[in-house]
Amino acid sequence: QIQLVESGGGLVQPGGSLRLSCEASGISFNYYAIGWFRQAPGKEREFVAYISGAGVITYYADSVKGRFTISRDLGKNTIYLQMNTMKPEDTAVYYCVSNQVSRGPPPEAAHHASSWSDWGQGTQVTVSS
Repeated sequence: QIQLVESGGGLVQPGGSLRLSCEASGISFNYYAIGWFRQAPGKEREFVAYISGAGVITYYADSVKGRFTISRDLGKNTIYLQMNTMKPEDTAVYYCVSNQVSRGPPPEAAHHASSWSDWGQGTQVTVSS
């Protein structure tokens, strides 16, 4: 059984940084693409980023490109999302997701929640002064 557990959320000031973690059990990162979505109040879930099973492919939403970085630690079976230069519009619940295709979905499909089969419970991120 796949389990994804997010942590690291909290309150941060605009321009600040935060690092989210996603610890996975029941899967091997070599065979799964792992990503992040977020959902702000009153809005639909939005794709943020993903990393392929081999760690070679990364893909980011335009809204976070250049500010967020996705990475992984195979020894800890953990995915990280480093968020820098944060903005109030980054405020959302952030979800860790997985896809059973190692290289991940094609970019146009990655933005769709239905492309991701397993979801964590989410962690709240609030950017406010």
